[in-house]
Amino acid sequence: MEHPITISHYTPLPDGEHSPSLTTTNTAEQSSRRRSLTFVLLFSSILAACLVMGTMVLFPNSGNEAVEKSTVVPEETVEVAPRGVAEGVSMKSFRRPALNAEPPANFPWNSNVLSWQRSSFHFQPNQNWMNDPNGPLFYKGWYHLFYQYNPDGAIWGNKIVWGHAVSSDLIHWKHLPVAMVTDHWYDVNGVWTGSATILPDGQIVMLYTGSTNESVQVQNLAYPADPSDPLLIEWVKYPGNPVLVPPPGIDFKDFRDPTTAWRTPEGKWRLIIGSKLNKTGISLVYDTVDFKNFTLLDGVLHAVHGTGMWECVDFYPVSKFGENGLDTSFDGVGVKHVMKASLDDDRNDYYAIGTYDPVSGKWVPDNPELDVGIGLRYDYGIYYASKTFYDSNKKRRVLWSWIKETDSEISDVRKGWASVQGIPRTILFDPKTGSNLLQWPVEEVNKLRLNKTVFENVEINTGAVLPLEIGSGSQLDITAEFEVDKESLERVQETNEVYDCKNNGGSSGRGALGPFGLLILADKDLSEQTPVYFYIAKGSGGNLRTFFCADHSRSSKAVDVDKEIYGSVVPVLRGEKLTMRILVDHSIVESFSQGGRTCITSRVYPTKAIYNNAKVFLFNNATEARIIASLNIWQMNTAQRQTHFADLVI
Repeated sequence: MEHPITISHYTPLPDGEHSPSLTTTNTAEQSSRRRSLTFVLLFSSILAACLVMGTMVLFPNSGNEAVEKSTVVPEETVEVAPRGVAEGVSMKSFRRPALNAEPPANFPWNSNVLSWQRSSFHFQPNQNWMNDPNGPLFYKGWYHLFYQYNPDGAIWGNKIVWGHAVSSDLIHWKHLPVAMVTDHWYDVNGVWTGSATILPDGQIVMLYTGSTNESVQVQNLAYPADPSDPLLIEWVKYPGNPVLVPPPGIDFKDFRDPTTAWRTPEGKWRLIIGSKLNKTGISLVYDTVDFKNFTLLDGVLHAVHGTGMWECVDFYPVSKFGENGLDTSFDGVGVKHVMKASLDDDRNDYYAIGTYDPVSGKWVPDNPELDVGIGLRYDYGIYYASKTFYDSNKKRRVLWSWIKETDSEISDVRKGWASVQGIPRTILFDPKTGSNLLQWPVEEVNKLRLNKTVFENVEINTGAVLPLEIGSGSQLDITAEFEVDKESLERVQETNEVYDCKNNGGSSGRGALGPFGLLILADKDLSEQTPVYFYIAKGSGGNLRTFFCADHSRSSKAVDVDKEIYGSVVPVLRGEKLTMRILVDHSIVESFSQGGRTCITSRVYPTKAIYNNAKVFLFNNATEARIIASLNIWQMNTAQRQTHFADLVI
């Protein structure tokens, strides 16, 4: 039986200073903080040793040994331990479903195919491993993105640092030196995820999770060494770190990822940190006036039973009526608040819309059936560890997210890199449904559009597959509208059909009103194809339920890549056409339906449908519906990625 969620009051760590300024403290104060961790570290060292021993028993071959073997013989079947779990974070390696209880053999990739997989307009470092976006902000004319980075290779490691890049438009990026490294006892095992808060006087406060020398998760404070530097090259870590340690009742590896702080009615700053109690995901709430001394509020901001560890939590307001984003501290009439958590158990990002009480420090979902972790997701594909920030430059809320690889580590090592960031998305409340968010690529991505091909009122009969002559299909921006003729909708009998994208045969599973849509990254013979499509189910009373799906089951001849079918229901209101937008950028595809009500991010690794052999087709696999489609398809330019920061013009 699970225990009730109760957390005793937490006394702030002694500091001796309570000024809101970001001045430093002396060595004696730091020693006092370190002594306060003794009871945690003694216990953690014993548990960490047990975890390491258990990992050695379960996985006798280390990840490095596996990579070394497979680099020599790519076809050899090798299974590695899940990276990150023993260290206290979500699994960082993609584990393919076993075939006949054995992992599939690795495909013999060649350098030409692997080179094609690198993105052209999504953000990624020049080489090596990347995961969570950290501390995004707009400062003195520059957008800043920090990110989890392994400078030593293309796999996740236990010395993760903060990579850093800047942009004037969120599309063209300039790589800067690493911002923070593992150089103190409180973050020697990893400078992990964190968030930025910009104070009213312009100061930047950066709180991040560090993994200590005993693998305890603690929260640390950092700030720019030179606030006048718009590039924020140098960072200083507060000598009194850590400023927060796991409170009583919280496991030392279940306390991470502080959010951006927001103002309370009393003038304090408030933030949340992800955790769990037994199998209940929770968000701990802290108040502070100086970001050095914190008070843990009684209870939690929110908790959902059965959702497991909440990491990379996020909390922000949205306007019910306005078209602009809101500053994180904004509250008032016509405002809802979004609670988001990345679930360690299934590695998906869930959100819910609800009402926040700033006095009690509690948040309640509008619809308990769509609560965090059991309801809506930002994205129904490969999309995790997301983080938003308020862009004061354009008055919008912008969403970043880590898009992991779903091929083998062996391939990643050969490529020399792993992971990309999703195209930044704006977030708005959907006033038409009143129950979900709208996510859409930032407008700046449109600047990459080149020549456009238009297809108007293309008729697609049942069972038809129509090629679209557009040249190469490797870098595209596609917008499409689909209409089902009214006679088909009226003629089709009502059924009690229970449909979901994954378990109904994907794009091959034929129904009266679907599937229909686009085949992207397809070769001319359709031996490789990735369908992105709609499926309409007609229920009792003539009610129509529409699904938006992406089928990867035939996306590649390779056997060592993800071939799942992703998707979910998408709200379609009376009188609306079915719409989708697809950004194709080599091995990453982002699909948006109905203005961003439902989104799917795909990683696709074709062996034949690459370069000029990547084609696009319309298809209609419905048995009784005639479809009319209209499309605009743009070839996309390549974004600039400057690597020599000394050449930047400020």
